[in-house]
Amino acid sequence: MSRVSNILPDKAVFDDFKKQCLATDNWQNKYDNNGMQVWIEVRAVNKGNHVPKVHKMKCKMIVNDVSAATMFDVLHDSRYRKKWDVTMQESFDIARLSANADVGYYSWRCPIPLKNRDVVTLRSWQVTDDEYIMVNFSVKHPKYPPRRDLVRAVSIQTGYYIKATGPNSCIFTYLSQADPKGSLPKWVVNKASQVLAPKVMKSVLKAGQEYSNWKSQNSPDFKPWLHPEQNTLPMMDPAELSIQRADSLENVDESSKLDANEGEDSS
Repeated sequence: MSRVSNILPDKAVFDDFKKQCLATDNWQNKYDNNGMQVWIEVRAVNKGNHVPKVHKMKCKMIVNDVSAATMFDVLHDSRYRKKWDVTMQESFDIARLSANADVGYYSWRCPIPLKNRDVVTLRSWQVTDDEYIMVNFSVKHPKYPPRRDLVRAVSIQTGYYIKATGPNSCIFTYLSQADPKGSLPKWVVNKASQVLAPKVMKSVLKAGQEYSNWKSQNSPDFKPWLHPEQNTLPMMDPAELSIQRADSLENVDESSKLDANEGEDSS
């Protein structure tokens, strides 16, 4: 089997991601307020089995005034993201891999004294009549290695499942297992993700509420994520990419020496 077929997500990957988003067994509810829920996966620890230290977390939001299609567009529109994502430092698409997959770069600001983070991910999506699925994971790109001024984070699995519930309403689910690397203890990462997730989701919702007006004035018919013929990104052979493992990256933050030589990892 070729590396191409191995790295690009197939139907089984999308089906499994959807199943995880809908599951309640082996998930513990950590937050439930005003149509917003946060869940943490509960994994059995058996002797001899390695369980990742970074939790798998999902956040589900009931949206009553934005369509599923619009929320999906918001996630894809890199020009619009610059308008609403206040933590973003830099973001751009690198290349196309197929009609429904690309590779991109994203960096974001972290609170002082932590170093800012960045990530290179392979993103793929699937669209049906009433649901939208997007999944991504970290990859190594030959032209975008880790930078000295940033900590390279790792998306083990991150994505969105959007289910239409009406012409202008949907259920929006975000699921993620990601390691920000650096010297942050994993319990801090896990706790922070539970607190930050609802805030991030509310920002995405506000972006969705304002998107139609913005898009009507900014190339309203340009949606290459839905119309591949509009995509002007260069094509790239997926075989040039490989999965980025967290254990191949350093755990150093400029601000902390505590875990500078940490050898443990979460994937």
